[in-house]
Amino acid sequence: MTAIPFSPKDISAVVCTMNSISGIERCLQSLRKAGIGEIIVVDANSNDGTREIAEKFADQVLTDPGTGLGRARNVGIAASSKALILNMGSDNVMPTGELENMIDALIKGDYQGVSAQTRIEGQDYASQGLNAWRSGRFRPGRVAVIGTPTLFRGELLRAHPYNPERRFSDDSELCERWTNMFGARFAISDAYVLEIGKTSWAEVAVRCRMYGVSDEEVFTYGVQQGWSTSRRLKSIAHPAKVDLFEPLIRLDLRDAVKAAPFLAAFTTMRYAAWGSTAVRKKLGRHKSDDNG
Repeated sequence: MTAIPFSPKDISAVVCTMNSISGIERCLQSLRKAGIGEIIVVDANSNDGTREIAEKFADQVLTDPGTGLGRARNVGIAASSKALILNMGSDNVMPTGELENMIDALIKGDYQGVSAQTRIEGQDYASQGLNAWRSGRFRPGRVAVIGTPTLFRGELLRAHPYNPERRFSDDSELCERWTNMFGARFAISDAYVLEIGKTSWAEVAVRCRMYGVSDEEVFTYGVQQGWSTSRRLKSIAHPAKVDLFEPLIRLDLRDAVKAAPFLAAFTTMRYAAWGSTAVRKKLGRHKSDDNG
C-alpha cells in the first residue's frame, strides 16, 4: 500500500471569523487536537471576544479587510506556509481522524481539492431539516464545486486564490475557474465535520441569504458573459433542483415526508434572498444614476 505523503502537521488551517464567540473555541481546539500544523484566523474586527479566544489557539490572527469572504480567505492563504490548506468555518468542529480521511481522499483520488460532509448538532426540527438537506444534497464522490470545509493543495491555492470580488460565491467561482484553466477535479470525501450553534431558524435564514447573494452574483456574472437563455434558466432552476427536488428524491420516503416542509421553506427563503439582492442592486444603480 502506498504511504500517504502528508499528515495534519502539513496543513495550514484558515478560519475566517466575525463575532463567532459561540463556536470559535471548540473549532480551534478541535484543530489543535487533530494535530494541525498551522492555524491562521482572519478576523473581521469582532467585538464579542472572538479575537481574544483566537489569540490563545492560533499561530496568527490577521485582520479581515471587510470586503467579502473571498478577500478574507486570501489574506489567510497568502500568510500560510504548509503543503495543504484547509478552509474551516468558525462554526465547524473537526472530529478525531476525519482530517486524515480528507487527506487520504485528496491524495488517492488525485484531486485538487476535497470537502467534508457536515453534520448539524441538535435534535430540533431545524437541525433535523438541515441534516436531511445535507444528506440528500451533498453525497460523497466527484463533484463540480466543493464548499467549506475544503482541503486544497497549498501551492495551487496560493498561486490561484479566490476572486476577492465574490462575497459568497467564492467557492463556485474558484472551482469553475480552476476547471476551465487546468481541468481541476474536486470531490466530497467520506470525512465529516460537526457544525455547531447554527440551528435556529434565524441562522437558517442567514444561510439562505448567503446562498441567495451567491445566486445573484453567479447569475449576474453569467449574464455579463453572454449566457444563453437555456443557461440562464438552468441557473434560475438550480436552487429548486439542489435544495428541494434532489434531497426529496434521495431521502427515504419517511425522511422525505418529514423534511419536505423544511426543504420547501429553505428553497423559498433562498429565492427571496436572491430576488431582494437583485432589487437592492438595481435600486442602488438607479440612485447612483440619479445622483450622477
